[in-house]
Amino acid sequence: MHPWPTTVEEAEELQRRLRPLVRLDGPDSFATVAGLDVHYRGDDELSAAVVVLDSRSLKVVDQALVHGEAAFPYVPGLFAFREVPALLEALERLSRPPELLVCDGHGLAHPRRFGLACHLGVVTGLPAIGVGKTAFVGEYEDPAPARGSWTPIRLEGEVVGRVLRTQWSVRPVFVSPGHRVSLDVACDQVLRLAPNYRLPEPIRLADHLARYGPA
Repeated sequence: MHPWPTTVEEAEELQRRLRPLVRLDGPDSFATVAGLDVHYRGDDELSAAVVVLDSRSLKVVDQALVHGEAAFPYVPGLFAFREVPALLEALERLSRPPELLVCDGHGLAHPRRFGLACHLGVVTGLPAIGVGKTAFVGEYEDPAPARGSWTPIRLEGEVVGRVLRTQWSVRPVFVSPGHRVSLDVACDQVLRLAPNYRLPEPIRLADHLARYGPA
């Protein structure tokens, strides 16, 4: 881990410095997939959850939950600095590292092309995907209503992600690579991991764990 910034300027500079470390090539299949999500219980109190699934059966094989405080003030574009320490602690509590991180947040679809999924991917070395519930940056058109339909997200003329429809005529999600994953592989994984609901199963279960704790 790098030294933790204390100002907006330091945090933005760190994102710019780490951005060249992002790689967009890597494996296209994964035996285990982890969903990561954070739930806030106040302005700064949070619960960070990681739920690991077997990629074929989508059954839970491991999970971890950490309660703590946000490590940075709320600033748009710097959300990773609030959540990464707690998420890393949760990842360290797993019995073994997962092969893919599916993050509730953005990857390249970020003002400095270095969102939460990029940050977690770079500091852990693991393949990572960002799946946003809402748009953050860029221009795009709504995809067709069919499951699997998508349109590109363009930021300053560069494709940084896709707006992906995971279920028929439901609101799409915003997918962008984080680290060691191509955009095609990221979208293929999100679709495969969302057989029944709008959100990929790992994120859906991590959200439940962060909100309500272990069953």
